[in-house]
Amino acid sequence: MTVLSEAVLADPVALTRALCDVQSVSWNEAEICDEVEAALKRLGHLTTERVGNTLVARTNLGRDRRVMLAGHLDTVPVNDNFPTRTEGDVMWGLGTSDMKSGTALALWIAATVEHPRFDLSFAFYECEEIEAKHNGLNKLAKSRPELLAADFAILLEPTYGLVEAGCQGTMRARVTTRGKRAHSARSWKGENAIHKIAPVLERLNAYAAREVEVDGCTYREGLNAVFIGGGVAGNVIPDECWVEVNLRFAPDRDEAAAEAHLREVFDGFDVEVTDSAPSCRPGLDRPEAAGFVAAAGGEFRAKLGWTDVARFATLGIPAVNYGPGDPNLAHKQDERVEIPRIRTCAEALRAYVEES
Repeated sequence: MTVLSEAVLADPVALTRALCDVQSVSWNEAEICDEVEAALKRLGHLTTERVGNTLVARTNLGRDRRVMLAGHLDTVPVNDNFPTRTEGDVMWGLGTSDMKSGTALALWIAATVEHPRFDLSFAFYECEEIEAKHNGLNKLAKSRPELLAADFAILLEPTYGLVEAGCQGTMRARVTTRGKRAHSARSWKGENAIHKIAPVLERLNAYAAREVEVDGCTYREGLNAVFIGGGVAGNVIPDECWVEVNLRFAPDRDEAAAEAHLREVFDGFDVEVTDSAPSCRPGLDRPEAAGFVAAAGGEFRAKLGWTDVARFATLGIPAVNYGPGDPNLAHKQDERVEIPRIRTCAEALRAYVEES
């Protein structure tokens, strides 16, 4: 018997508990995706398409706008916190905060709102908690972007019930200095690459981070060293040293502009970009986004980290983060979610999408 009965689908709290009690550590989402697929296929107002263990459901009502709600199905590994337990107004257990309470809200809307004011799309995707190349949303954005088409997207990541708009981009790069090896007893015959790294660190210490306002959200950038390496042996002058830096950049920069900025900061040094992910504009000037902020209480702030809303940015879709979980509890053994917050977020989402 399916765990996602009609009665469970009608209650966002029961639905959160049911999803959390299906174990779905990354790479093991088949069972939970089967459950979600079976539940949605029983409904006459949605079409569904499955790609791997990622499921997309859509209404096709001919509305002039489309809104996407997305949530991942996987969790980090179990840490003596499965299955759930409830104490008073708190549900404890793996995935309760990150992010099955949010994913449950998307599934609840999909199941219970047959006549939304917008056409709605829903993405329930795999492998968010591991390398990006396995991420189900990332795969869809590259291979089946038409399934993600929308005018606005809501990613139901934990935000403790506050709209967090867009996200910063992130870029890592390796800044390298080179010298010449020599015996340390005759150091003047070599060039010490570690000594040459000092100006790189000086530039990092002197770096003045921008604060940028985009759509009423203030994003504070940052550029920091995160790794450093060099050296050959205790009696050898090193011929190479490197610092890995991480740039967090505001949504007014794309990846090309972020890379150009890094190369400007470290002009004269060898700079190699090792990893990059785009920023995402919040799009709060669009009516779909403004309407959601109003439905969610009118308050919002910039998302200072990086989330999968950036997948939508690559498709030109503005997006926000919104969910009942507390992000500070994500991946912790004592992960939990407040039941009243699930209900409050559910009411806000329903008020936003339901036809008046």
